[in-house]
Amino acid sequence: MPVNVSLRLSAVTLAAAAVLALQGCASTAPVDETANWSPNKLYREATDERQAGNYEKAANLLEKLEGRAAGTPLAQQAQLDKAYTHYKAAEPAQALATLDRFQRLHPTSPAMDYALYLRGLVNFNDNLGLFGALARQDLSERDQKAAKESFEAFRELAERFPDSKYAPDARQRMTYIVNSLAQYEVHVARYYYSRGAHVAAINRAQLALTEFSDAPALEEALFILMQSYDALGMTQLRDDTRRIMQTNYPNSDFLRQGFRTRENPWWKVW
Repeated sequence: MPVNVSLRLSAVTLAAAAVLALQGCASTAPVDETANWSPNKLYREATDERQAGNYEKAANLLEKLEGRAAGTPLAQQAQLDKAYTHYKAAEPAQALATLDRFQRLHPTSPAMDYALYLRGLVNFNDNLGLFGALARQDLSERDQKAAKESFEAFRELAERFPDSKYAPDARQRMTYIVNSLAQYEVHVARYYYSRGAHVAAINRAQLALTEFSDAPALEEALFILMQSYDALGMTQLRDDTRRIMQTNYPNSDFLRQGFRTRENPWWKVW
């Protein structure tokens, strides 16, 4: 039976087109240049990329390393390095999510002290921020949720790993955070006082005095308390508070000058 040549040519043309299409797809498919890299090479390249400021590429390489080196100490290191990379890239949510996973998967890791320290740093820097410093807005004038979470991470580090090389800095930052939290209460008390809400100012100043000890902000808390009592005509409480101030802060500028603008705030540590 004779073969229809036109049909045969059409079939050949379609087949050729299909081959070309497949070749085109193959040529545009992404090639994983790391496919034959050793775990150590992956780690070195990720470190180099991070140091060069290429945080997204570094995080991607570390994610590959975590999968390829699963079950080894290098995989744990990859997780911690990925968290640090997100921290350097100003991506606190991703950094904390990575640390959550690390702590859940490796609760007995010898690097747990560093994980806690990094968690504290992420929240510490998220709360402080470079832009806050540039705007002369101190840590006490911002939301305190991150500060409290930072304190808890540093506290756990200091208690569980008192001899860790990260513990001294963690303790110093804890002191800073406590002072900040006290100053926050005083900042709110000052806000209320400036608007004539003297009862609210008294409550916030007393909260600072009750919950914190030896914080620099407590001097101002007492002064706000004294001034609020005076505004409300509560002379006995005003005089009692003044005596406490004179005993604890005999050279207080508040007693001599009243409220003042802080040219060099206590919080400028780092």
